[in-house]
Amino acid sequence: MRTYNVTHLNQLESESIFVLRETAAQFERPCLLFSGGKDSIVMAHLAAKAFSPARIPFHFLHVDTGHNFSETIEFRDRFVEKLGAQLVVGLVQDSIERGTVQEETGPDASRNGLQSVTLLESIEREGFDACLGGGRRDEEKARAKERFFSHRDAFGQWDPKNQRPELWNLFNGKMSPGENFRVFPLSNWTEMDIWQYARLEEIDLPSLYFAHEREVVDRNGSLLAVSEFVTPREGETPVKDTVRFRTIGDATCTGAVRSEASSLDDVIQEVAASRITERGSRADDRRSEAAMEDRKKQGYF
Repeated sequence: MRTYNVTHLNQLESESIFVLRETAAQFERPCLLFSGGKDSIVMAHLAAKAFSPARIPFHFLHVDTGHNFSETIEFRDRFVEKLGAQLVVGLVQDSIERGTVQEETGPDASRNGLQSVTLLESIEREGFDACLGGGRRDEEKARAKERFFSHRDAFGQWDPKNQRPELWNLFNGKMSPGENFRVFPLSNWTEMDIWQYARLEEIDLPSLYFAHEREVVDRNGSLLAVSEFVTPREGETPVKDTVRFRTIGDATCTGAVRSEASSLDDVIQEVAASRITERGSRADDRRSEAAMEDRKKQGYF
């Protein structure tokens, strides 16, 4: 008798593909939020498998703050072209020029919080009724409250107390005109699962995730890369160190970690031994205890 061994990665892959297909079936114009980070890359890879041999049946949407690492943008363009996907870019700079957001000033100014408005404007302009995000429940406590299908009201706001039940893998995507859904196919994945799956599937990832030499400054406990967006202040001494990034976001708020992990195997060993969450080095999450939840209530994915 023939036996089949299903690993936890096989189970997670099947679950995510089911959610991706359910999204395509229930919504008229969904999109995939693509940041160029490992989670959205894995989600895009799963989408390609879910609908193969056909093309991915939805657009990719990237909200560009203008403060991204150059490596991220280069990888984004190369990856999307390889998949043959259609990329829509929402620019925070356009929102600033229209006056719908006001750019922060001061020593720790960041455009990260402005993304919500640009995202909502892009959703309205393009007519997207569902946005697939790479959020995982192990990332942050606000993420842990999420369901696969996350309802947002007409203002793009998230109310954690007003979400639909998801019994027996039945998803309710019904909504009134103007409302929206965020869908999270990777909800049950962990950071370790993402890295192990990337190794299993031989998924290409940005070089920022692996150890490299970079000039950094230690600011409020975060190692920020020196760039045109982050310059040393008085009393700060930039040092060249061997670092990598566990998450990829704006250069102004994404901290690096000292690391010698130069391959997927090295990264997996490092993550297994780490006692700090991957968002522990994110300066934007340190602004308050409920920083992520506040952003989600304003329309963040």
